[in-house]
Amino acid sequence: MILVLRPDATLAQIEHAIERVKELGFTPHVSRGQSRTIIGVIGDETKPEAENFKATPGVEQVLPILKPFKLASREFHSDDSVVFVGKVRIGGGSLAMIAGPCAVESYEVMDTVAKYVKAGGANILRGGAFKPRTSPYSFQGMGEDGLKILKDIGQKYDMPVVTEVMDTRQVELVCKYADMLQLGARNMQNFDLLKECGRTRTPVLLKRGMSATVKDLLMSAEYILAEGNKSVVLCERGVRSFEDSTRNMLDMSAVPNVKGQSHLPIIVDPSHATGRPDLIPSMARASVAAGADGVHVEVHHCPEKALSDGPQALLPHQFLDMMGDLRRLATAVGREFAEPGRA
Repeated sequence: MILVLRPDATLAQIEHAIERVKELGFTPHVSRGQSRTIIGVIGDETKPEAENFKATPGVEQVLPILKPFKLASREFHSDDSVVFVGKVRIGGGSLAMIAGPCAVESYEVMDTVAKYVKAGGANILRGGAFKPRTSPYSFQGMGEDGLKILKDIGQKYDMPVVTEVMDTRQVELVCKYADMLQLGARNMQNFDLLKECGRTRTPVLLKRGMSATVKDLLMSAEYILAEGNKSVVLCERGVRSFEDSTRNMLDMSAVPNVKGQSHLPIIVDPSHATGRPDLIPSMARASVAAGADGVHVEVHHCPEKALSDGPQALLPHQFLDMMGDLRRLATAVGREFAEPGRA
């Protein structure tokens, strides 16, 4: 439920309300707006004690939240959240353009691709140091050496970096090098990993699972938020279907669907959704038009030599062409791709 405090509630009343929430066995989450403060009350709303909140000094309204995801809901936070990755804003009209190779392969490859995507207008650099692969014999990533390369290249081109974390034991290590933690589709419901990432204050990019509903995605985000990490960005990357001409089925309706239910930013990954470079630009444009807060694509200057997901990577000139279209579209809908070095 939500406790809506009166606009004239004193600091002492707010602190008293928070203490009452704790005393009655609930967990408080405070959101301070310009005109008033609200307190999210996490716990069993059917407990008889919950009625007592109506008599708490300074409380104007007690509103139940029927959705199972509390902190991620619009009821708890009515305005769109803005997440900062380094100095890059995601949400609130600022679009993320996350681009780079699927995996960190070498310093030279990372440097070459970063140069191209930076020139094209990307504001966040991606690259996997730990790779979840279907086959145990496929390239699994460079580990910490890859993280060091990714961080060095990001600093060289003044771009924050995002990379995937696959295990609770990797979280502390990855946080040393990355500006954003990516939780992949296969780990969307790895609840121990979600909670571990929630205990950090590093922004999290949470990808939708291959067979997950929008509700499942928001419930996974709730695990991170409940641990105190408010910087969560969702990612639609396609779901499993009977269609076999694309890698997955891109659920474009997920963007406005999430926007209606949650305040969290959501971006779209057309690379993993389609698996086809010829479809990526169209789906990227559709994503921005649908209201997404950014796009996530894979780019490689020599896909035939890529160690991971080469067939779905855009060539640099394709990325440049796509970004030209996206900039014009963003302007038309009143949004922009923020520059990496600008707050």
